Amino acid sequence: MSGNWLILENSGRVARVGLAREGTIVRRAELDTARRHAREMVPTIDGMLRAEALSPRDLTGIVVGRGPGSYTGLRVGLSTAKALAYALGCELRAIDTFAAVAEQAPPEARSVWVIADALQEQVYVQRFDRTAAGWVPFAELRILGVGEWLNELPNGAWVSGPGVAVYDARVPPDCPRVPEADREARVDSAFAVGMRVQPLTREDLFALEPLYLRGSSAEEKAKSDAAKAERHP
Repeated sequence: MSGNWLILENSGRVARVGLAREGTIVRRAELDTARRHAREMVPTIDGMLRAEALSPRDLTGIVVGRGPGSYTGLRVGLSTAKALAYALGCELRAIDTFAAVAEQAPPEARSVWVIADALQEQVYVQRFDRTAAGWVPFAELRILGVGEWLNELPNGAWVSGPGVAVYDARVPPDCPRVPEADREARVDSAFAVGMRVQPLTREDLFALEPLYLRGSSAEEKAKSDAAKAERHP
């Protein structure tokens, strides 16, 4: 974990920016969507570096969350991370946001189901298991109907993620909830996960996209309208 690392996690309503030096988070900031991520992101990064007497060229690398989450927020975070990594020639490590959320589960949890609202009575869902090497995904990230996910959820399973706030009333009462403050990825957990993944190659950097599993609402509507037009020319 040596060196200087910038951490960007923009999956939620609040964008989180952090700076780590020699394995320790030394600066952190939160940018509410009302402050416009795109406008505030670069000045916030610049202020953090200046506060630590660093220049952008002193960055060892960047850790960025790729979602799932806010469509606009992820675009801003990834675009910023890619542009900086390319310009500076530093490492770029992309993490799955749900992996960082799992990292925040309490010590007594041996597995955790992380969910986020996918709208239209659907959830993004992924189960993680605790191992000697840390939290690992039990299965791939999926989009499921809420009822379908609840049918898969074992009795007593831990549940986390921003989707808990939306569907809490439908989760069985015997399923422990991770505390509300730990259900969205923070920069320290994003950094911990980032140090366990491989840096992207230059080709991977250019190809990096947010983890959506489907298009934005506008893209989904466009597809729906096109399908209707084909059925009713």
